[in-house]
Amino acid sequence: MGNNRTDLYQTFSDPLSQAVAERDNNAVELVRSALKDDRAMLAFQPVIRTDAPDQPAFYEGLIRIMDKSGRIIPARDFIDHVELDVLGREIDCTALRLGLEALKKVPTLRLSVNMSARSIGYPRWKKILNRGLREDPTLGDRLILEITERSAMVMPDIVQAFMADLQKKGIAFALDDFGAGYTAFRYLRDFFFDILKIDGSFIQGVHAKPDNIVLTEALVSLARHFDMLTVAEKVESEADAECLTRIGVDCMQGYFFGVPTVRPLWMPDDDLSLKTA
Repeated sequence: MGNNRTDLYQTFSDPLSQAVAERDNNAVELVRSALKDDRAMLAFQPVIRTDAPDQPAFYEGLIRIMDKSGRIIPARDFIDHVELDVLGREIDCTALRLGLEALKKVPTLRLSVNMSARSIGYPRWKKILNRGLREDPTLGDRLILEITERSAMVMPDIVQAFMADLQKKGIAFALDDFGAGYTAFRYLRDFFFDILKIDGSFIQGVHAKPDNIVLTEALVSLARHFDMLTVAEKVESEADAECLTRIGVDCMQGYFFGVPTVRPLWMPDDDLSLKTA
């Protein structure tokens, strides 16, 4: 009986395991191929000021890759498959390089790009940043590096020293997806993040969720105590935007204000150099 049960389990589990492995391998190969063929780009989404919704505080540059058919693939479809791999470091290098190129081309732009804490010691990432700042030291004042809460907690001491060094060069730091993980609040005191981005799981439909209103108010209060700017992520309705304004968030980001686009208004129609390296 036990052997039959084992055989039955294997019959159902093995195809599933194979399907998951194939999906992961396909994602890795897609990223590897896109980076090799320079099919990477940034999609820009505005982060608007709550007190002046027509004035973006900055833009977030979200990494995208293009498959061989020309379809643009968002990071959520591949980043988890490569984050622990060297390809994850190369994705961060590409995002940083494209972000610095955008800042050079648009002097009025302030831009955030994402990175994993695992890229802090990656030599090529540091080389790209140092070269960009050497060519134009003013870029640091317009660059924001976003590190996810999950990533930052992996190596808090290293992240703290890394931030302290680059903040001297004018670079700001955002703690991304705050509330999605299990942060020890004491780290907020030690990190000195400039911006706290409240995870969208608290924000979507917040106007109709009293518990999420209380939690968001608490996070805003916490950020103010540590002198951090607050950004509410995934704002997708007018009702949520009005609620968040009453709560007192500093900035909002989401489809209600603008979808990520590889063709922002400030990019010339004939300028393709911001799309690929």
